[in-house]
Amino acid sequence: MDFQKIVELLGEDSDNLFHHDCTTFSKELLYRPSPDYISQVLVESNRNPQVLRNLASIFNHGRLAGTGYVSILPIDQDIEHTAGGSFAKNPIYFNPENILKLAMEGSSNAVATTFGNLALVARKYAHKIPFIVKINHNELLTYPTKYNQIMFGSVREAWNLGATAIGATIYFGSEESSRQIIEVSEAFEEAHSLGMPTILWCYTRNNGFKKEGINYETAADITGQANHIGVTIQADIIKQKMPDINGGFTAIDFSKSDPLMYSDLTTKHPIDLCRYQVANCYMGRIGLINSGGESKGASDLVDSIKNAIINKRAGGMGMILGRKAFQRTFADGVELLHAVQDVYLAKEIGLA
Repeated sequence: MDFQKIVELLGEDSDNLFHHDCTTFSKELLYRPSPDYISQVLVESNRNPQVLRNLASIFNHGRLAGTGYVSILPIDQDIEHTAGGSFAKNPIYFNPENILKLAMEGSSNAVATTFGNLALVARKYAHKIPFIVKINHNELLTYPTKYNQIMFGSVREAWNLGATAIGATIYFGSEESSRQIIEVSEAFEEAHSLGMPTILWCYTRNNGFKKEGINYETAADITGQANHIGVTIQADIIKQKMPDINGGFTAIDFSKSDPLMYSDLTTKHPIDLCRYQVANCYMGRIGLINSGGESKGASDLVDSIKNAIINKRAGGMGMILGRKAFQRTFADGVELLHAVQDVYLAKEIGLA
């Protein structure tokens, strides 16, 4: 999909997204994704050569190879949202091999999925596409529903089945968040010692974050601070939901904030809200990838392209998009993944 086609698909939204200039955090302050990102940024860190090599294998795979951007296919919803609830629209994904096939046909940089899914096909695919093993999950069978990420396997087990990297979720703000922070930080330390990069699903969960019908779990200020904790425990990539609101700290009246966060460091524009997330990832020294969210049907293609543009123009490193791709026909899923990648390949789309 060329740039002109992207503009046509966006319609009246194109001007708002392509002509916005960010006056909050200047783009000159950011460490931006580039082909030399590892050599110019992470080489100064404590990450050992094995971690850097494995991270490079992710950056140098798929259609976005060598750009500094990533397109990752995540399919852990069979645990997080139940297998039936996730795969009913396209039952071929009850067979984990089709998850790998979608990632490969979709030209993804890597596939992120569960121990079980990868273990069954490890010998056939570990050398063909980078594996990211999701090591913890919310099992969703406890009633009433709770939000508690628990370990489903060990870091060593992920390494044994050929993982290039590991991923984990922390539900910041939940009752179990302190334990999860400790568990995940220890897992990340072990992963780094084995040469595996780490990706943090950096989510917020607390019913108290919802007030007067507004869900502040995706507020820029709250998710930004979650990102900042995530990079503090040495995640190599942060996965975060796209911010669609701000002012969570002040609306709920908790934590600490400064009026300048809302007057100078953010606006209501989606690119500025996303840039606040990037800034909290050490000004882009650690890459931000935004998630695709739930499938809404006919609008998925345009919504995914919009989110990719917001992420790229904000200074993010890419998209990690699952349900919008696998809850449609295989061919349409591949097409959607390629369309998102086209945003990052389009030289006409730069930092705001």
